[in-house]
Amino acid sequence: MNFKNFYKDKKVLITGHTGFKGAWLSLWLIKCGAKIMGLSNSVPTKPSLFSILKIKNKILHINCDIRNINKLEKNITKFKPDFIFHFAAQALVKKSFKDPYNTWTTNTLGTINLLEIFRRNNFRNKITSIIITSDKSYKNIEKQKAYIETDILGGSDPYSASKASAELALKSYIDSFLKEKRDVSVGIARAGNVIGGGDWSDDRLVPDCIKSWSQKKSVIIRNPKSTRPWQHVLEAINGYLIFGIKLKKDRKLNGEVFNFGPNNKINHNVEDLVKEIRLFWKNIKCLVKPDKSKLESNLLKINSNKAKKKLNWKCILTFAETAKYISKWYINYFGKQRNMYNFTLSQISSYEKKMRSKN
Repeated sequence: MNFKNFYKDKKVLITGHTGFKGAWLSLWLIKCGAKIMGLSNSVPTKPSLFSILKIKNKILHINCDIRNINKLEKNITKFKPDFIFHFAAQALVKKSFKDPYNTWTTNTLGTINLLEIFRRNNFRNKITSIIITSDKSYKNIEKQKAYIETDILGGSDPYSASKASAELALKSYIDSFLKEKRDVSVGIARAGNVIGGGDWSDDRLVPDCIKSWSQKKSVIIRNPKSTRPWQHVLEAINGYLIFGIKLKKDRKLNGEVFNFGPNNKINHNVEDLVKEIRLFWKNIKCLVKPDKSKLESNLLKINSNKAKKKLNWKCILTFAETAKYISKWYINYFGKQRNMYNFTLSQISSYEKKMRSKN
């Protein structure tokens, strides 16, 4: 699918554009020629992909906390977007234990604010909105069978619970107010564990490895046997962009939920991912230090057959290719001669080429 043919000159509003996934989406849409407004209350990490790529200079960047409904509404009604991609969230499980209040208000109330703006406004332009939630929205009983879109939502940790609650609010607003509203279409996307170059978040596997290895230090691996639906960030964003196009064209998809994750028949744990990434790094070590806190689950799989069938979406990169994309990005970043904007664009172009060859 040629996204440039569709998103060129479209007005796209991205909440949380300063985050890891938001920055990758921003760059891909810049490449497509879209007109972008980004809303965020801060740059969440230092360094950050958003700052490294100087995305602020290439879009309309607005400082806005999504918990401020009046400011959020003012920016939406003024910009008149064709699309909204809602990423803004407190996205870390461990941080949610340290700061549950801001996790809940950002993830749940922030999403409700967006839905309330949809409910109480009549937009002359038709808005297509993709709400990004999480595979952690599922009530995880650590079953071998992968979760499908109709499985029960829930979560014991503040992050998972706040995301599941946001989804309950989504269903309520869609069924009660938005299902028949002709000026707004809403789709819900649950992605697996997204990894890629430019992630600097705390307490995440890839950034932990890179931060340690770049300083010739050993990385501490907390849960080597934990299984996650690993996928490169471009896989998920490819899904979001396809979903946006399909939802714009077909209102029957209004209110639909889609999982975006890798082939769940092939399981890869933390140890597998570390082994693949470390192939590209010299003289590095790993130390296993089991996490006894039990803050995170050991097993999580999601089923993406619905997205494959209805959206014609699937993961394109192999596990080895994913690891190579990640390592090459960071190796280039730490290299002496680096133009990370062009290099990151080249990874998107490479991925697009693989997309075309697989179709």
